[in-house]
Amino acid sequence: MGLFDRFKEGLARTRRKLASGFRAVLRVGQRIDEQTLHRLEDAMLAADFGPSATQKLIEVVRSGWKSGEIAEEQQVTGYLRTHIAGMWPETDRSIRLAASGPTVILVTGINGSGKTTSVAKLGSYFTKAGKKVILGACDTFRAAAVEQLSIWSQRVGVQIVKHAQGADPGAVAFDACEAALARNADILLIDTAGRLHTQDHLMRELGKIQKVVERKIPGAPHEVLLVLDATIGQNALNQARQFSQHVSVTGIFLAKLDGSAKGGVVVGIRDQLNVPVKFVGLGETPDDIEPFDPAVFAEALFSE
Repeated sequence: MGLFDRFKEGLARTRRKLASGFRAVLRVGQRIDEQTLHRLEDAMLAADFGPSATQKLIEVVRSGWKSGEIAEEQQVTGYLRTHIAGMWPETDRSIRLAASGPTVILVTGINGSGKTTSVAKLGSYFTKAGKKVILGACDTFRAAAVEQLSIWSQRVGVQIVKHAQGADPGAVAFDACEAALARNADILLIDTAGRLHTQDHLMRELGKIQKVVERKIPGAPHEVLLVLDATIGQNALNQARQFSQHVSVTGIFLAKLDGSAKGGVVVGIRDQLNVPVKFVGLGETPDDIEPFDPAVFAEALFSE
């Protein structure tokens, strides 16, 4: 299955919701008017684009209508597709690799977001790209989290550094950095404790892990990826804002996109946070991961 087909399949629920709203609004041969734009706005809000992003895109359509670039309603989706695809520059979405030594990627998010599975997917992705990967199991607070990541590491064929449940996450991060340096790893993925953004003590622990990594490997962490659950839509934005107060989030891993009717949140994230979505999860297996491609996303979002 090609990239477009994977995105199209993953966005099926969102597309159906968006399409049902658009079909009620956009009719072949019908001219655009303000009522059209109001109904279009409702359809985009239903797909969880978010109020701010929706308003900006409606203004884009209004401008195109007023300037004569678009006249009929059937032209609107193509116009939106082009503008949505242009919201993400290429440099924004690429993983920042270390100039030398291991690239350290800190992965965080709340329990239930799909974080641990997403770490495993990243391990598989980089391994298949020819990189030597080590996992650091710093999620020592949650019962069975280390065991779960150990099982995943075996499945995807990557090494893991771990301590017993309840161990100091900072100590695990230190040992993982030591191992990555000693074994000439290309990528060190550090899985941090799943935490609610309201749990200050765990958020402080996250900051501590970041400081340990910074001291051990110059320039690290090179990426801080926040795993968000696509099925919760706009609520994911609140999580991202809270996490950004404690660590410098550089990118989003949007998990469970295949199970969500709220895929429009990708646009809302870009609009509200200016943090790029770098990867999306499109299923349950380690291979169900794709780098985010805005052109493919936009095409799949509006395809028939």
